[in-house]
Amino acid sequence: MSWHQMCYEYDGSFEGFLTCVFESYACREEPVCFQGPEATALTLWDTRRVDTDRGKAARVFRALDARLGRGASRLVYRTFLTCLEDKETHLYRFLRYGFRRGRGIMGELGHPLVSTLLQAVRHLESEAHLFTGFVRFSDCQGVLMGEIQPKNQVLPLVRGHFVQRYNTQQFLLYDRTHRQALVHRPGQWAIVPVEDLRLPDAGAEELRYRALWRRFFQAVAIRERYNPRCQNTHLPKRYRGFMTELQSEPGAGDDLPEA
Repeated sequence: MSWHQMCYEYDGSFEGFLTCVFESYACREEPVCFQGPEATALTLWDTRRVDTDRGKAARVFRALDARLGRGASRLVYRTFLTCLEDKETHLYRFLRYGFRRGRGIMGELGHPLVSTLLQAVRHLESEAHLFTGFVRFSDCQGVLMGEIQPKNQVLPLVRGHFVQRYNTQQFLLYDRTHRQALVHRPGQWAIVPVEDLRLPDAGAEELRYRALWRRFFQAVAIRERYNPRCQNTHLPKRYRGFMTELQSEPGAGDDLPEA
């Protein structure tokens, strides 16, 4: 008996996606597309709304861990954090194949169902690594606050770095792309949805520190070795929007030419 093809609507969360996987097997339905809360495209497939059930999601994840192994469950979770187009469909097909294949699936590096996910996760991990060095915080009334605009959902990956580095500080790191924030105070942290966030205007002391940082950046630069192409390779332009040393403000001193 063939499975009925469907389009699943869900809340866009990882638990919601795993609930869709559970419902697919329970109802013998094959989801050919997934639509999150912001989806606007029309579909000709029958559509069903799947409400997130943490119990069902946990059962799927335990089965994934037991039958495919820890490496596969880690790959599935991290792929969900990527900006891979139609990632839910890629993940679902990987899971369907994996539940038949078993633990050996992680050895099939050349299989398109595996290699597509691995490539997406490499991009995610590379971007997360870069943000551990490119994030800039500002002191806003005793709270360190920063912004990023990544392609992937990197906050779960960079959390450990910043929590360990600023373990005695209160800080907030806002992901403007995915509208979520990593919030930390000593001993506690959370990644929470934030629809919109406008950082407070910098005070006089913060402005002085920014000016000093830009002055230092200019002082250590060697003008004779200025190489925009090399700079773009190591620091792509899309990372620069929130980097203090690359922002021009009145009274900041003479700047190098922009790349």
